Amino acid sequence: MAVLKPTLKAKGPLSVEGLLARHPMGGPGAKWAESARAAARARLEGFGAPQRRDEYWKFTNPVKLVGDAVKAFAMDPDDVFGEVDALSLVFVDGVFDADASDSLEGESLEIATLSQALSADIHWASELYGKLEERGQNPVPRELAALNTAVAQEGIVIRATGKVARPVRFSYIHRDDASDAVIHNLVKVEAGAEITILESGPAAARFNKQFEIDIADGGALHHVRAQGRDHDRLAFTAMFTRLGQESVYKSFTLTANGVLTRNEQVIEITGDDAVAHVAGACAGEGDFHHDDTVFITHDAVNCESRQVFKKVLKSGATGVFQGKILVKEDAQKTDGYQISQGLLLDDDSQFLAKPELEIYADDVACSHGSTCGGLDETGLFYLLSRGVPRRDAQNMLVIAFMDEAVQEIEDEDLQELIRNRIASWLDKH
Repeated sequence: MAVLKPTLKAKGPLSVEGLLARHPMGGPGAKWAESARAAARARLEGFGAPQRRDEYWKFTNPVKLVGDAVKAFAMDPDDVFGEVDALSLVFVDGVFDADASDSLEGESLEIATLSQALSADIHWASELYGKLEERGQNPVPRELAALNTAVAQEGIVIRATGKVARPVRFSYIHRDDASDAVIHNLVKVEAGAEITILESGPAAARFNKQFEIDIADGGALHHVRAQGRDHDRLAFTAMFTRLGQESVYKSFTLTANGVLTRNEQVIEITGDDAVAHVAGACAGEGDFHHDDTVFITHDAVNCESRQVFKKVLKSGATGVFQGKILVKEDAQKTDGYQISQGLLLDDDSQFLAKPELEIYADDVACSHGSTCGGLDETGLFYLLSRGVPRRDAQNMLVIAFMDEAVQEIEDEDLQELIRNRIASWLDKH
């Protein structure tokens, strides 16, 4: 009898060979680093390149994210958090710029470049690099994340050992109008430690950026990101996060413009009484395509998760939300909440949503909802009847619509900064 061997994914417009050719493997590293990269490459070869017919790519065309051509375009520098007192880490077209960055040291903080960590025979990064990405590949393959682990040469590794007083700010600067960048960052939050991470800037014409985040018992990480204003930008980002007992993870992303953006969040709750909130607000017009794909696994008792996503779309823009909550059998007393909403400012735009719940425990409170529609005509009439100009009234309703997501940010000063950025975008568009 003939033995059937597993085969790679059927051929399509993308191939593994093509992906690796466009992003060669990283330079020599320590034995553990080379082993991690080889394992990631093997995962990618096993999955095959992503194709549009794949279940989790059916709303977004992966060819643009990893195809042959990178469209050159003019840059629009944008550092949303430039005035925030923070430890500054600067990347230019995906390459760490030590001269423009602050010293890689801080109270309760250990920082190094990814290349330094990968070349060290003994480093805590060996326990994390590629490990959470690998865990996040089941049950859904995440091909572009495996590609990132296999080839990344640039990034930052951060270890928080206590409460870090100042935020750590990643500033991504885009100068080469056809840059194609890969960045891989690691964050390890020790027991009882706390850190805030800020990200802003366009990074590159096209980029693949990944975080692996491990939060130990009682630790906390707050993440606030503003993706750059360059309209022709192509971006894939992935964040893999593991939470220990009584730990906290809160992540918020603001996106304004970008021809194609896909943000993936894969969160694994492994310790009792942990909290994971992930939120996003985006606004775009024209050929804007924005995809939030989230997968949260509850594998502990009495944990809470929230997914809050708001998208404002006009002039043919497309918004996508794919969110799943998986509650395992022993994850009793889970509180899972998921909401995704699209606000369409005309009849040419569309919002595509795929909310999912998969629950194997019997003592849970889980809910999901998804809505799509235009501006509240009653609210608009109320404002107009009281003398508010139509444009101002519309902007007020849009800001109110997005604010549920903005409120997921822990720091009120950062909330206000994000609200001001939303208002600025609305004034221009």
